[in-house]
Amino acid sequence: MLRFDDLLNKKESLSLVGLGYVGMPIAVAFAKKINVIGFDLNKEKIDLYKSGVDPTHEVGDEAIKASTVQFTANEEDLRKARFHIVAVPTPVYEDHTPDLTPVEGASRILGRNLTKGSVVVFESTVYPGVTEDVCVPILEKESGLKCGVDFKVGYSPERINPGDKVHRLETITKIVSGMDEETLDLVAKVYELVVAVGVHRAPCIKVAEAAKVIENSQRDVNIAFMNELSIIFNKMGIDTKSVLEAAGTKWNFLKFTPGLVGGHCIGVDPYYLTYKAEDLGYHSQIILSGRRINDSMGKYVAENCIKTLIKVDKHVKNARVAILGFTFKENCPDTRNSKVFDIVKELREYGIEPVIADPIADAAEAKRLYGVKFVDKSEVKNMDAVILAVAHAQFANFSMSEIDSFFGEGQKALLDIKGILNRAEYEKAGYAYWRL
Repeated sequence: MLRFDDLLNKKESLSLVGLGYVGMPIAVAFAKKINVIGFDLNKEKIDLYKSGVDPTHEVGDEAIKASTVQFTANEEDLRKARFHIVAVPTPVYEDHTPDLTPVEGASRILGRNLTKGSVVVFESTVYPGVTEDVCVPILEKESGLKCGVDFKVGYSPERINPGDKVHRLETITKIVSGMDEETLDLVAKVYELVVAVGVHRAPCIKVAEAAKVIENSQRDVNIAFMNELSIIFNKMGIDTKSVLEAAGTKWNFLKFTPGLVGGHCIGVDPYYLTYKAEDLGYHSQIILSGRRINDSMGKYVAENCIKTLIKVDKHVKNARVAILGFTFKENCPDTRNSKVFDIVKELREYGIEPVIADPIADAAEAKRLYGVKFVDKSEVKNMDAVILAVAHAQFANFSMSEIDSFFGEGQKALLDIKGILNRAEYEKAGYAYWRL
């Protein structure tokens, strides 16, 4: 099997299969220590990387320009490496069942180019058993090699938080696992090259897979509780943010906040766990209840937009509504599984076609995935209502005069989903202000 010293001495190379928000920062980090081949099927993305452009904004253009990663869209280049990391997305279908197409496809590509003595580590979030029961058979079939004899596998779940400049690959403890002790030791040593805070050695691959999938499931359930509280307190005429600030003064109160739960992790991963549970004959109660609440929040926001329009004596049909922010989270260009689109769809049911502005978002991706086209912020004028949907830093810095410029005549309807503005100031200024 591959020896760690051969990687360290650059006699062997490491490959990254999938260069998105997760894979690309990993490739750049490893390239500071060892030889790295970065592979992605998307040739346009590869061309951007080669020209020194970081479309993900995760490490920045300068880091890409300075990196020694060999970016390629040619799968045969994978034959030059013997330590492989697979970091492709694991989405769900419309019926919320796991879509393993990307990880299966990556396994096929890698299998076709796998050489003896290689180690393959999967980072994609999956339910327990996928690495050994789904991916390994594909690798064996495509390569003609035998797992455990000709190559080894491990699993080390990604924990990168897109858009987060504090919690990075280097600063988050990395869970590592392997099919046997020899593999585990090698995988641990490799990741210790770039993870400054160290690794946690899981006893087996299934434990590591399970640990990852419950991390986001736990967060999803906690946010669902906050969203439910928001609905309840809204009916009571109580400001949820004020309640949470008060409750948060207790040392053991968990500080979560209500909001739209989208993206390719928290809004997806729980379904992988509940799918496997169903397969084993157990119907999830808490996890799926949380998912139902969080999946309904876009509709809930839209309904409150309509109520606020009525409150300020604006006609609902053909009302001029602007949505500021479209990404699944703040300060990140990723629009995949954005729950802001749920607001758009619901407003359309009321005869409203909102204008959308998001200077951070990947406009081409939004057009491809949702068919929406962004307008420049300067075009947001004469609005009846404005929905501040995403807490981008530049939105949080809006002055009241900038907010004023978005509106037309009459009382202003402002929905500040994440509560980034000062409620008291805007209500004192005469705004009809609403937030979760």
